[in-house]
Amino acid sequence: MAVRQSYDGPGAGEADSTVVIPPGSVSQVGQRLAEARVIEYPLIFRAAAWATRGDGPLRAGEYLFPAHASLRQVLNILRHGAEVQHQVTIPEGLTGQQIANIINALPVAIGHVAPPAEGSVLPQTYDYVWGTKRASILARMRVAMEALLAKQWAGRAANLPLSNPRQAVILASIVQQETPLETDMPKIAAVYENRLKAGMKLQADPTVIYAASGGKQSGGMSITKADLQLASPYNTYVHNGLPPGPICSPGAMALKAVLHPADSNALYFVATNDGTHRSIFTHAFKTQLDNIQRFLRARK
Repeated sequence: MAVRQSYDGPGAGEADSTVVIPPGSVSQVGQRLAEARVIEYPLIFRAAAWATRGDGPLRAGEYLFPAHASLRQVLNILRHGAEVQHQVTIPEGLTGQQIANIINALPVAIGHVAPPAEGSVLPQTYDYVWGTKRASILARMRVAMEALLAKQWAGRAANLPLSNPRQAVILASIVQQETPLETDMPKIAAVYENRLKAGMKLQADPTVIYAASGGKQSGGMSITKADLQLASPYNTYVHNGLPPGPICSPGAMALKAVLHPADSNALYFVATNDGTHRSIFTHAFKTQLDNIQRFLRARK
């Protein structure tokens, strides 16, 4: 009767406990659980594990043990329970270096990653468990981008001035940095695609920021007249067409916007600077100049 109570009765844990169980012997696992106050008697744990060995091996990992978990519960968690899930969120619009910084700072993951190619990973939230290789997390991000891009490219609108999926990512990376508003993304995409069709320079400020910062960022900083004259191939004020590569990792909505742009003949836009982040669009250069003056007055 005493053994059954020890196996099925309430355990020593006073509260829910998350415990990392490294690879090791049953004795080492029992000792780790005792140190974490999940169990009280490692010898009884060893005996219970041996008696129930037919249920499967004990697994390494990070597990959540509820308060007062019985030995039966503890052993079941170690054999069949789900590991604790951690999450990493990659925001839209980050450069490869910024993404690598996030991944390399992840807790309980192992290894080190170099910055991924710009635009090669999909910004979203990913789950991972204790001991996951950081390179594996990054690889999943690449696969997610490849899958989404293939699907969206296959369903793209007709008559786009984009020859291949990579060009879609390049333009989406610019749109991503131009606005946080999903409703404005198709309109801004239309402006840039209209410019491409007309043979006009894109004159996209985010590309200048990317060039001026040496590829460290593509938003969040002002640009100077000197920046606008940089000889970098990423400077779309100097060079025609798309830059040679993406300037950040665009999200799903920015990709969708460039592959399904708004039905618009606009060639210009300017942010309203009224706190909404919304932009004003126009086809006429003179109207654009007037809009810019209103923007400058509002900024003052």
